[in-house]
Amino acid sequence: MFVNRRDVQIQWGDCDPANIVYYPRYFAMFDDSTSTLFEVAGFSKQDLVHKYGLVGIPMVDTRAKFYIPSTYGDWITIETKIESIKRSSFEVKHNVYKAADLAIEAFETRVLVGRDPANPEKLKSAPFPAEMVTKFTGS
Repeated sequence: MFVNRRDVQIQWGDCDPANIVYYPRYFAMFDDSTSTLFEVAGFSKQDLVHKYGLVGIPMVDTRAKFYIPSTYGDWITIETKIESIKRSSFEVKHNVYKAADLAIEAFETRVLVGRDPANPEKLKSAPFPAEMVTKFTGS
């Protein structure tokens, strides 16, 4: 499995009045982590658009389990990987660590989408390119 890790420092604007991260901010971090995973794997947004004819990888489902809070100034590590790939949808898992402790487990279901050839004003799911499957799964 291809895994990307990135360190993130919690900023003032990430926190609520109790000085803990306001949970929607984590979902923005997870979205960035998924984009970074594709970029680091060699599939830039420009590649997705120009090489593969995609318009995006929208999220269709998400959830998280929170174990340890983070506060302003803390450093966390977000570990992101694609756990499974179907025809056009895929499952992403984010493990967030605070030091060596698991702080959050988050899950996303996303879909590759492109323009519908029958009606370019509409979007349609697109099959996962074989080279991406190989890169993310190792098989």
